[in-house]
Amino acid sequence: MFVSAIGIAIAFKTFAFKSDPPTKYERILKNVGEMLSEIHYSPKDIDDVFSKEVFKKFLGDVDVEKKIFLQSDIQELSKYQNQLDDEILGLAPVQFVPAVVEIYTKRLQETQNITHEILAQPFDFNKQETVNLDYEKIEFPLNASAQREEIRKKLKYLTLEKYADLIDQQVSSKGKPGFQAKTNEQLEKEAREKTLKISDRFYDHLRIKATNDDFFNVFVETIVQCMDPHTDYFPPVEKRSFDEDMSGRFYGIGAALRDEEGAIKIVTLITGSPAWKSGQVTVGDIILKVGQGSQEPVDLTSYMVEDAVKIIRGTKGSEVKLTLKKADGSVKVVTLVRDEIIQDEKFAKSVIIQSDKGKIGYIFLPEFYADFDNPKGNRCSVDVAREIIKLKEAKVDGIVLDLRNNGGGSLYDVVQMVGLFIDQGPVVQVRDRDGKPQVLNDRDKSVLYDGPLAVMVNEFSASASEIFAAAIQDYHRGVIIGSTTTYGKGTVQRNIPLDKNVGMNDPTVGQLGTVKLTLQKFYRINGGSTQLRGVASDIVLPDLYEHYKIREKDQVDALAWDEMPKADYSTWKYAYDVNNIRSSSTLRTNTNSAFTTISANAAWLDKQNDKMFPLNLQVYQNEQKMIRATVKQIDSVTKLKVPMNIYTMPVDLAKYEGDKDKSDRYKQWVDSRKTDIYLNETINVMDDMISLKGVVYKN
Repeated sequence: MFVSAIGIAIAFKTFAFKSDPPTKYERILKNVGEMLSEIHYSPKDIDDVFSKEVFKKFLGDVDVEKKIFLQSDIQELSKYQNQLDDEILGLAPVQFVPAVVEIYTKRLQETQNITHEILAQPFDFNKQETVNLDYEKIEFPLNASAQREEIRKKLKYLTLEKYADLIDQQVSSKGKPGFQAKTNEQLEKEAREKTLKISDRFYDHLRIKATNDDFFNVFVETIVQCMDPHTDYFPPVEKRSFDEDMSGRFYGIGAALRDEEGAIKIVTLITGSPAWKSGQVTVGDIILKVGQGSQEPVDLTSYMVEDAVKIIRGTKGSEVKLTLKKADGSVKVVTLVRDEIIQDEKFAKSVIIQSDKGKIGYIFLPEFYADFDNPKGNRCSVDVAREIIKLKEAKVDGIVLDLRNNGGGSLYDVVQMVGLFIDQGPVVQVRDRDGKPQVLNDRDKSVLYDGPLAVMVNEFSASASEIFAAAIQDYHRGVIIGSTTTYGKGTVQRNIPLDKNVGMNDPTVGQLGTVKLTLQKFYRINGGSTQLRGVASDIVLPDLYEHYKIREKDQVDALAWDEMPKADYSTWKYAYDVNNIRSSSTLRTNTNSAFTTISANAAWLDKQNDKMFPLNLQVYQNEQKMIRATVKQIDSVTKLKVPMNIYTMPVDLAKYEGDKDKSDRYKQWVDSRKTDIYLNETINVMDDMISLKGVVYKN
């Protein structure tokens, strides 16, 4: 949900450190503390109150399920709870994180031993008992006995899930060739073995991450997140991943990976990539180790896919050595040179939908991407303009821009994108911590597209998506369709490297990382903020996530809503009667079995996650039967029975010639649009807009 901001000048004070020379940890903490206090939009005082908040949140972050630490451990560590502000401010040496790691490592082995002991004995699934899986509502166990009981209940629930599945599988397989009936005792034992295998893999992963460096990175992230949910700390490798996501390109080998039973398996190769060109890497290979040039290779056992990807990717032209286990069991070391891989599936794309009233252009934009480091790189505003031009050449009668699940991106690009649809004028207002307002304008008098426009949003449309939707709504330029409101992120961040801005490029310390810092809040041109409240849709379509606590307003440390004076702007000259269009849509959705089914069941499904979970087989099976029936009912109506008539422009099909995997994925994407009930209703709305074109706007 990052939004790039205007440049800022940063002047840091000369620091006095507790250690001489200061450790890397001390440098990072001091620089972060200074940055938060001096530059953050709405900083909290870094004092004992803040220290206690960080203390509590950090321990919850490293032991999410609250099954590793005991309350006695928390009590032992509590001597630091009023000292973390001193560590952040450089007034005390870094002692808290190493103390946590020491206790955590010890307890980790103990809890794994307990897991093995519990899973060595059968469970009684006839007993009436429950388990609380809402970890925010439970405390750390009082003692070892309470800890064992909590672990037992969680393991019993995991085993119950697998036991019930095995029973269902046996019933459905009965009478089939090769079927061999098993007793309930055998199925229960098999379920425990599956749970043990998963648990051991989980513990192995936790053990890999239980290092001072990894815990320190989590600690710094906890500190900055206590300021607001969108300020983040990126260690160097995480910053590279962030840049890759924003730009849509990275330097790697061109292989898609998947976790299979704890192994990192290659599932596809990108045509023309280093892995594909080598002829030595094949789909199905398991990556055992990854080496950087002449360095000792890293064993990937128990690695998560995302962690494996981080060490496989690197800089252009650098060498990476993969130790591969082939399908025949042989092991081979393959040396590859990293090259640029373009994730063009993340870029804007379009199709044409034939409706009752004409041809509707549909543009899909998954994020507001921008390659900040490459002047020739992709920018979403340029790509969307290119799609609009193609659609205009195809003589479409209206355009739908899909921003569902678009978490935001480049502020510059969203301003440029709004400018494609309006005359020159203000797009968004921003204000810094000193209260200085600034209006970001579209200065181009030309309008690339002036026809009917609909913007699709949902609860996950955030930040730059909300700027775009709000501007279109305030100008009365188009109709916003989707969930009741968007996510509600109204803050602006900028990446600030810790080492560059404080002049600390000491090679003995290494890179210090980057802070994505909240510097400003943005406001609609009507003066209101999207912070917490989001953008309310003109036309609301029922969806399954409406009742979930997933928006900005549900975040503990989210900044408050406020407003500022309205900007000077004039609404669109060819506006629409939104009330008329809304009435027509409501009439359709109220009589549409898909939307009425979703509306009726969404709240009930949400409540299933907010309760105690049964550990009795019969109760569990009854509950699962109800849930499956509800989900099946929803699934049966959420796809159109008769697909929409969607076709692709020849120039787009040509892009995927020679790459079957990409071509297949593109066709799957197009097919998924054809049966999308939300897109279908949006097309119905677009038909209404085409019929009402030129009617004076009413709202």
